[in-house]
Amino acid sequence: MSDKKDRLGKEIDVKSVDLRRLKLNAADLPGLVEYATNASSALINPEDEGKIKSRALRAMHQQTANQMDQLLEQMQPLIEQAAKLKKRVEVSEIIYNAKMSFEPMIGQIYHLYLKKDETHLLSIIGPSEWGVEMPYKECIASVELLADHTWQVLD
Repeated sequence: MSDKKDRLGKEIDVKSVDLRRLKLNAADLPGLVEYATNASSALINPEDEGKIKSRALRAMHQQTANQMDQLLEQMQPLIEQAAKLKKRVEVSEIIYNAKMSFEPMIGQIYHLYLKKDETHLLSIIGPSEWGVEMPYKECIASVELLADHTWQVLD
């Protein structure tokens, strides 16, 4: 009858091995093995690497989408301010290309008209002050000259 050797190379007397004790302690270090060592151990299922990466990728996309939405929400007031500034510049260019027979003063309200010959005119007279009939095709806008020499559209 041949004796067996343990992991350290020591000989083991097979007759003296307590089989009940051996079954309870199937591994020398059960906490370090990657499988359950007895019936009451926690269930260990190997994870699918593709699932892990897929979940992580989905979470990353969701988080970055949320951050992008926050940035867009924060940018919205700036976009609106830029649009208003662009409109002021456009109106200012029309006014500075229009006929003016006076020097406009900062803080004063003026009125931009479209004449029948499709040219523009800046006037101190408002659309309701012309009496029976306004002599121009239409009033484009009432404007106020700002300190930066752009014109703010009032209506």
